[in-house]
Amino acid sequence: MTNTQTETTTQGFTDDERAAMKERAGEVSGKKGNGEAEVLGKIAEMEDADRVMAERLHILVAESAPGLAPKTWYGMPAYARDGKVVLFFKPAAKFKARYATLGFSDSAALDGGTMWPTEFALTTLTAADELRIAALVKQAAG
Repeated sequence: MTNTQTETTTQGFTDDERAAMKERAGEVSGKKGNGEAEVLGKIAEMEDADRVMAERLHILVAESAPGLAPKTWYGMPAYARDGKVVLFFKPAAKFKARYATLGFSDSAALDGGTMWPTEFALTTLTAADELRIAALVKQAAG
């Protein structure tokens, strides 16, 4: 059976999804690494368009919410408070998507009424986008 993005395995997950799960298993296996170095390493491995956005997002998070700790999450750059992921960057190439994603977990303090966005599609970052992201990150960090 073929998926338009990747080959599907017999367990119903794509090869890319299985690879992400294996990365996550390694992340929780008990080894405590240097989160900053691991995130920068993952960013360095990205394709150009994703890498440029991830580098800029890394700086925006550090400036907007210095209390968030960088870590990898399913092999993606993420930022956590008290060990819980608050936000993450999903590169487009990771799952062969047409856009990258900036996502927020339920640990993010973004609640607004009865409905609010938790992920944003990114194709590039403009100055206006960066201002909005910085405000969202600051709010999400609490």
